Amino acid sequence: MTVQLATLCDSAADYAGKLCILGAFDTLCAREFPVVHPACALVVRLTFEPQDSGRHSFLIRCMDPAGQDTVPPFEPVVDVAFPSAFVPFVTRNIVMNLQRLRVEKPGLYLWSVGCGGRTLATIPLRVTLFDESRSAIGPAG
Repeated sequence: MTVQLATLCDSAADYAGKLCILGAFDTLCAREFPVVHPACALVVRLTFEPQDSGRHSFLIRCMDPAGQDTVPPFEPVVDVAFPSAFVPFVTRNIVMNLQRLRVEKPGLYLWSVGCGGRTLATIPLRVTLFDESRSAIGPAG
């Protein structure tokens, strides 16, 4: 199993195996805290080889700067089967839509994607206080 992509974005959808992503980001700026982000998604695209056939249980968590969960853990299950011996790999997408994501304070938040007790990917999210003087150079400035 290989993680091809893991990101936060404005929106995402899986259309029969095609992953559509809009607006990947790694920083949120807020004028005050706590803040509620109206909608976003966490997406993971995975590649599986024949030896990966079977059922895989994943654990996706978001931890605040103190290491505490900020949203309930998401536990998707992915079934992997191969249509024939001639197919060298298959892909699966996980889309976690997040509505009204509440962030209590600025800092570095980490999304963790795990399977079988191993961490497969971590996705950092920098949450910062909006600074008017830097607004012209974008959120990463």
